[in-house]
Amino acid sequence: MERKNCWEIWDEREKENCFKFCENYKNFISINKTERKFLSSCIKLAEENGFKDIKNYEKISPGDKFYKINRGKEGIFGICGEKSPLEGCKFIVAHIDSPRIDLKTNPLYEDEGLCFLKTYYYGGIKKYQWLTIPLAFYGFVVLKDGKKVEIEIGDKEGDPVFTITDLLPHLAKDQIKKTIEEGFPGENLNILSGSIMDTEKKDEKEKVKRNVLKILKENYGIEEEDFISGEFQIVPAGKALDLGFDKSMVLAYGQDDRVCSYTSFQALLKTTSPKKSIFCILVDQEEIGSKGATSAQSSFFTYFMEEFIEKTGGKVSELKEVFENSKAISADVDSLFDPNFKEVHDPRNAARLGCGVILTKITGGRGKIGSIEPTAEYLSYIRRIFDKNNVIWQPGEIGKVEQGGGGTVATYFARYNIDTVDCGTGVLSMHAPYEVTSKADIYSTYLAYLAFYKEE
Repeated sequence: MERKNCWEIWDEREKENCFKFCENYKNFISINKTERKFLSSCIKLAEENGFKDIKNYEKISPGDKFYKINRGKEGIFGICGEKSPLEGCKFIVAHIDSPRIDLKTNPLYEDEGLCFLKTYYYGGIKKYQWLTIPLAFYGFVVLKDGKKVEIEIGDKEGDPVFTITDLLPHLAKDQIKKTIEEGFPGENLNILSGSIMDTEKKDEKEKVKRNVLKILKENYGIEEEDFISGEFQIVPAGKALDLGFDKSMVLAYGQDDRVCSYTSFQALLKTTSPKKSIFCILVDQEEIGSKGATSAQSSFFTYFMEEFIEKTGGKVSELKEVFENSKAISADVDSLFDPNFKEVHDPRNAARLGCGVILTKITGGRGKIGSIEPTAEYLSYIRRIFDKNNVIWQPGEIGKVEQGGGGTVATYFARYNIDTVDCGTGVLSMHAPYEVTSKADIYSTYLAYLAFYKEE
């Protein structure tokens, strides 16, 4: 199948629209690097566009805009369509968590006059990529008295940053002989966080650690035991950047999967008077298996739909019919053909940078394990609405059959008997601290989701 490059097809006006859209995208993901911040900003935008908490509706009528939030880390935004929900709804689901480094429960310690933070890594990362780069510190803490405290250090002008040290090459003779896995053990991903001593109490030990705790107490009211009831995320510091002489790409943290979250949410905001009810679902914990209460496997989605059905005048018992007639897109990123690593790709089936949104028929790996494999009828429907709305799209896959693979949240919506397909933006350097996307692909993804919401 011949792939079409967006830059060859679009006229100057469309290219201008693309760059303008991506400038807003860059700004949004630069300041929303955690699930809570991303969702909070979405709520603000939604309310500015007429959305209200679903609890404020006794009855939902066509044109009503509503949302429901789950524990501050998962959200569903919807617009009631002209047709009955029994004729089916349209869902786009994306995840708002990204690979990162989290703090352990008891993280703070001192060693040889330096203060460090012990960590876990969240999601699949190449550990060595996180060494020696500037890192920002984001915390959401609930104190023993119930008070909530937010910490953001590293992304504002004048903020300090944090880092993980690495061994100098002069002393790395033994390290370089090891495999990547052996050479960078997870227990060594310790965040350097201070070196000044607290000299008030001369005889006490761990004076540097005590000084760090003093700073946390003075600035945020946090004591050491408060770490247990906090969510602490360590992410790359800095803003999303234009990449390339032509500024045609974006280099940024967390594009897996906030590029699809942002585009699907913006498409929802721009959709007016849909024929069928449409929903943008933003979930958490995809990168660690979707097991928790704010993940795609949570019953939150089912409970929400039951409430929606009842408030539109239907019965909960009709939910299975709603699902059976519905359609969904699992909005997640996919891999792109990287000329530096040709050996892991099947060039006939790998997607290319700049050739539009990716329609992924098969995810999973090694014998289609973990893939939902949508029906031919549903794939035909998706192709038809994309072509009708001049969406530039391409087929793609995660890599060679036995090279690896990956899954998405598609399985958790297909199990409701909802037609579901994976469709999203291609990414180079996926799961790295800084990932690469094409502005053309970002904008094509937005247009694809807009077409999906618009069409019956």
